[in-house]
Amino acid sequence: MTVLFVDIVGFTSMVDELDCADVRDLQIDYFGLVSAVVRAAGGVVEKFIGDAVMAVFGAHGPRAGTPDAVSCAAAAAVRAGLGVQEALRGRLLAGRFPVRTRVGLATGDVIVDLDAARDGGYGMVSGSVVATAARLQACAPHDTVVVCSATQSASEGAVAFQELPPVSLAGKAAPVELWRALDPQDVPASARTLQPCG
Repeated sequence: MTVLFVDIVGFTSMVDELDCADVRDLQIDYFGLVSAVVRAAGGVVEKFIGDAVMAVFGAHGPRAGTPDAVSCAAAAAVRAGLGVQEALRGRLLAGRFPVRTRVGLATGDVIVDLDAARDGGYGMVSGSVVATAARLQACAPHDTVVVCSATQSASEGAVAFQELPPVSLAGKAAPVELWRALDPQDVPASARTLQPCG
């Protein structure tokens, strides 16, 4: 499946200047917007952490894990990441806070337990792909969506990508290939091989 992480650039320094009620208003608007984009793309929000949203794509359905389903989920996740950036562009959260975000995605094997909440959480996704997605998000240029090579490979028929220099990630033995997702319309309709999910 594909894991998506999105967070607000400079959130800690921003909220240091704000009252708790203002932070809450900002978070409600931000989490609501991101969640709506994720749900519309067929994903599931797994958790909110401060200013980060973690979502998963491809966890449900009888074909989950098959090559077609993996490609479909990866493409949906990338489109959701691009959709989040588009929805936030020029928007003032809670009517007055401009924000910039970064999105990172990684595709790989996981164990998913979305139905069993732990201590009030939203479930659990276990696998190294979760940490990879979080680390990719942290090194993404502002207002971009970056993905690992597995996500790029799985979704290249539906989204155009720009190759970026490999990055060294904490805990990874070798540099990780990095791709920037571009607007899906950059791929000619004749080149799109994926069918709609579901």
